Amino acid sequence: QLQASGGGLVQAGGSLRLFCQASGRVSSINAVQWYRQAPGKERELVAAISTSGGSTSYADSVKGRFTISTDNARNTVYLQMNSLKPEDTAVYYCRADTLYYNDYGAPVVAAYWGQGTLVTVSS
Repeated sequence: QLQASGGGLVQAGGSLRLFCQASGRVSSINAVQWYRQAPGKERELVAAISTSGGSTSYADSVKGRFTISTDNARNTVYLQMNSLKPEDTAVYYCRADTLYYNDYGAPVVAAYWGQGTLVTVSS
């Protein structure tokens, strides 16, 4: 239901743009978070956005460098990452609260995780 992509290898100071797209029965995305998990470390919240009001929040470590945004028409959320540092190296996951309608036409809110996309920043 969620497809994360856009990761890759980049030099320090470079940029990458991650994508998180909902598909299938999803009617809309209500809120999205990007997490990351570096080797040997716990998963941490990087950025979050409420698609209805557009409010955003960021971890202190990425403020001013990362920007989370949405394209509601395409059910896609982006994470623009600039001025990347080696410590940004991690697998990045998106998580979304989505709305879909079941076979009876009733609205259902469900949370999904993307499969993760690897970001490697070389020094």
